[in-house]
Amino acid sequence: MIYNILFNDVIPIFVVMALGYAGAKCHSFTPDQTQGLNKVVLNFALPAALFASITRASRDMIFDDLKLTVISVLGVTVLFLVAFFICWKVWRHTISEAAVCALIASSPTIGFLGFAVLDPIYGATTATGLVIAIVAIVVNAVTIPIGFYLLNLGLPKSETGGGSLGAIINAVKQPVVWSPVLAVVLVLCGLKLPEAFYPSFELIAKANSGVAVFAAGLALATVPFGISAEIIWNTVFRLFLSPLAICIAGALWGMETESLSMLVMACCMPPAFSGIIISSRYNIYVKDGASSLALSTLAFAAAAPFWVWATPKIAGLL
Repeated sequence: MIYNILFNDVIPIFVVMALGYAGAKCHSFTPDQTQGLNKVVLNFALPAALFASITRASRDMIFDDLKLTVISVLGVTVLFLVAFFICWKVWRHTISEAAVCALIASSPTIGFLGFAVLDPIYGATTATGLVIAIVAIVVNAVTIPIGFYLLNLGLPKSETGGGSLGAIINAVKQPVVWSPVLAVVLVLCGLKLPEAFYPSFELIAKANSGVAVFAAGLALATVPFGISAEIIWNTVFRLFLSPLAICIAGALWGMETESLSMLVMACCMPPAFSGIIISSRYNIYVKDGASSLALSTLAFAAAAPFWVWATPKIAGLL
């Protein structure tokens, strides 16, 4: 299992990130070109990927396992807010910086690594797909809109139109915010899109993860990589404290052990690439964000087998 996680999930991220880093150091990309790459991901590839993946879910899927859905929604959202307030109050960042930090420290990259990690461990079953779908919907349709609202709330009023209302309007206008929300609305209304619809979106959606990691490498090349107490905290929060909170909540509510184990594994993955792209696009929290991604991805090779072993133990105690 460790071998598969290392060579199938961890190393490819570092290879693509290293290519982006090398491209920046070789001056293959100007700052304007880098921003253009970020816009492609944030405004087109990522929204297309989110819309296509969420609309493949069904209303029955969301309500089929109510415990899973409720714990995912409340757990991921509360952990996002905890990460935000710690970054804002403890690490003394601005509201915008704390919003990006929360997207990185609390949101797992479930869309990119979900099936690659869970299928070899638990099997390519309906239950595995259900866990990945629910967590992906929460991360993409709940925390990203909240994060964008908080990011805009912390920007100068001249950029947002002023105050909370301006921040809301500015956030809602972003494709990465309204596309997953629209997708969830369609799913809850029971509307299924024809399969012929998806190839048109998936072609651009496939560029999302690779370009996002490449852009993270470009961003990392513009700032000195470092490990600080805050970066270590982000890594521990992402890989250990967040899944621990989910594990305890699920065990106390009586979730079935294997389903709980899958949920914990889904919530212990490295940071979602959307946070890194938003960081680079707005030039906010770039150094700490990219460093947190690199350290978390490396530590994930140890965190994954730990949670496979620890989840049944914790569930048994509770």
